[in-house]
Amino acid sequence: MIIVMKQGASDDQLAHVVSLIEKHGLKAHVSRGVERTIIGCIGDEARIEPLPFQAVSGVERVMPVVKPYRMAARETHPQGSVVKVGGGSVPLVEIGSGSLTVMAGPCAVENAPLLDEIASSVKDSGAHLLRGGAFKPRTSPYAFQGLGVDGLKFLREAGDRFGLPVVSEVRNVRQVETCLDYVDMFQVGARNMQNFDLLMEVGRTTKPVLLKRGLASTVEELLMSAEYVMSMGNHGVVLCERGIRTFEKATRFTLDVSAVPILKRLSHLPVIVDPSHAAGQAWLVPFLALAAVAAGADGIIVEVHSRPEDALCDGDQALLPDTFRSLVHDLNSLRSSLPPASYAPWLS
Repeated sequence: MIIVMKQGASDDQLAHVVSLIEKHGLKAHVSRGVERTIIGCIGDEARIEPLPFQAVSGVERVMPVVKPYRMAARETHPQGSVVKVGGGSVPLVEIGSGSLTVMAGPCAVENAPLLDEIASSVKDSGAHLLRGGAFKPRTSPYAFQGLGVDGLKFLREAGDRFGLPVVSEVRNVRQVETCLDYVDMFQVGARNMQNFDLLMEVGRTTKPVLLKRGLASTVEELLMSAEYVMSMGNHGVVLCERGIRTFEKATRFTLDVSAVPILKRLSHLPVIVDPSHAAGQAWLVPFLALAAVAAGADGIIVEVHSRPEDALCDGDQALLPDTFRSLVHDLNSLRSSLPPASYAPWLS
């Protein structure tokens, strides 16, 4: 259920509605817009449906929400959410604010000197966040699994040195507390999208979460996973389309470009795209990145490596620094040249 307050409704009227919701065992999610304040009722709405909220002072209208993902639904936050990452020792980055956010770095942190070299180049090229894996989920148990805590330390040091907030993947519940001191943003990877214990654990923190779509998951399943995080109190979720598994063998995965506008229509959460994992081949990454921006993505996350032939993980899909620099220029040029999307349903 969504409760829309009247324009100019007082804080006392808002507090009264919230108290009624909480009195019946539900959570109240308050979203303040420019002209209206909206309250989302989270929980078993059968407990409060008989209440005449329409008659409560300050309430303009009451609307049911039929989607199973209530906190992530656009109805609860029509103007779209902005997720803030960083601050303190690194700049604050706002994802979903209207500008294009670029996350870049190696697939895996391999050593400190190499990471510094890559971090310096992506910073100079216009990246806003530094990505790098310290705990790597690999198909083979014999493949490089990451440097663990040492990798997190190298990542934190590089981020602070070059002024970049850092994002890194957390694979299980036990690693959440370990990562808290090092990362500015948790990444929940495609293979863990429905690891509900992990989703709830990162949801109990205040760190923003980059949530990747599973390789065989629907859009609704992705949004339900976001709901798990948000239901624990953490609303700083960024959705990531990274390609899904289809019958096609020409690419590593098939990038579902249509998921970008669909997600933005259904949800208020920012949406970014990972063209690297979808492509699996470096030459294809720029084309998919440009398509993502044209489709309305709020940002991209790209793998960059100065010596991809020696990379310990996914070197085939990593861009060289010079290629990445050209791509960022082209993405920004494309973004600035796009006409206002007056036909976009999430803008109406």
